[in-house]
Amino acid sequence: QVQLVESGGGLVQAGGSLRLSCAASGSIGKLVMGWYRQAPGKQRELVATFTNSDSTNYADSVKGRFSISRDNGKKTVYLQMNSLKPEDTAVYLCNAQQWGWNYWGQGTQVTVSS
Repeated sequence: QVQLVESGGGLVQAGGSLRLSCAASGSIGKLVMGWYRQAPGKQRELVATFTNSDSTNYADSVKGRFSISRDNGKKTVYLQMNSLKPEDTAVYLCNAQQWGWNYWGQGTQVTVSS
């Protein structure tokens, strides 16, 4: 069973930055990890992920502002978010996939004030 713990959310003014972290435990082998977000009344959407081939995939709305990275030794994935906008306000959820299973963290709130 894979457990994911996110941290780093908070309240920031528009134009500011935040860095989210997600640490995975309980897994053996490769995890494909990424970040999604869900705003009130909206569907969950992809923000940034690694792929099976270790490339990265970003939502158009965050390209050039957000950057995903990872520390394989620590099984941790990061999301550096710059130039934040009020429309980035959401619960950010860490996702990990392994052997066809999909795991989610509890989410961390990011609120961007205008």
